[in-house]
Amino acid sequence: MTSLKPRARDLGIPFEGSPGPINAITDVDGVTVGHVTLVSGEGKLIVGQGPVRTGLTAILPRGNAGCARVFAGYFSLNGNGEMTGTHWVEESGLLEGPIMLTNTHSVGIVRDAVIEWQIRKAKMDQPWALPVVAETFDGYLNDINGFHIRKSHVFEAIENACSGPLTEGNTGGGTGMICHEFKGGIGTASRRLDEKTGGFTVGVLVQANHGLRHDLRIAGVPAGMEIRENLVKSRDEGSIIIVVATNAPLMPHQLKRLARRAALGLGRTGSIGSNFSGDILLAFSTANATAAVAQEIVQLTMVPNEQLDPIFDATVSAAEEAIINALVAAETMIGQDDHKVIAIPHDRLCEVMKKYGRLTNDEGRGMKDE
Repeated sequence: MTSLKPRARDLGIPFEGSPGPINAITDVDGVTVGHVTLVSGEGKLIVGQGPVRTGLTAILPRGNAGCARVFAGYFSLNGNGEMTGTHWVEESGLLEGPIMLTNTHSVGIVRDAVIEWQIRKAKMDQPWALPVVAETFDGYLNDINGFHIRKSHVFEAIENACSGPLTEGNTGGGTGMICHEFKGGIGTASRRLDEKTGGFTVGVLVQANHGLRHDLRIAGVPAGMEIRENLVKSRDEGSIIIVVATNAPLMPHQLKRLARRAALGLGRTGSIGSNFSGDILLAFSTANATAAVAQEIVQLTMVPNEQLDPIFDATVSAAEEAIINALVAAETMIGQDDHKVIAIPHDRLCEVMKKYGRLTNDEGRGMKDE
């Protein structure tokens, strides 16, 4: 899954905090990610035939452990969207199996396929499953009513999930997504705390499909007000899914608090959580590995509430950077009925950041001009 695409830091865009070695959600040990990307056809929309611009992304909190549970919590900033399985996450504080990201009209088949995978491939310790499957709408570019996601794609994304560097932008569940009227999609980032604050790692992965151009803020700069070409929306009808992973030993109620903080990172990029946006956030911890399957009283470890602020800080800044990484990595796409969504132009973005004194690298490595 390694990508040679430039990322936001490569352009000289400054962010707070110290990233992990990969600057991705996979910096959290054990977390793996898999993508399936479907791109075919061009021109006039013929429902059922294409053009196809979609995919799905699998996040496995414990990697090859399959259905191994983790403590988790979720938060809905605005609920015009779907994330299945969250009633049980809220009730039990537990998440079992992969987290799947896809398009709005493929949630059902993805959910059913995950259940089949759990029954056939993984070691479930209960007779039922409530998978977590989340969505954003890619119908501007994709033949979303053609139902091009198949069970085999779900199995492929899960079974090919791996650690290490990840592809971003037009990939997986983010293939056909739009962010602030630029091409959007998958983005990721991480933060590593210093030893004084626990030495923990926080990783974030987003499927960014939200926002209007004029709202976009990058490292505090009103970039969306400066780059006004090729607008595609009259109102904010998109969504974003944010997944936060950490190895910090947090309890479910603390993870819910962490998910809320990720919304502040979203706010830093200019989102207002609009009425038509489904902004849903999930956080999980890979710590306390045996507690979720214990049949008797166990001892748990937990970061005291009074020491959570550095983890909150890491979550906010990693969420912000993950969204901008999705924008920077994405490439211009032409989809159904020749709808075109441009990538954010790297050269123009660097000019704007320099204008506001927020460019750390005057050269702007890896720039592209659309």
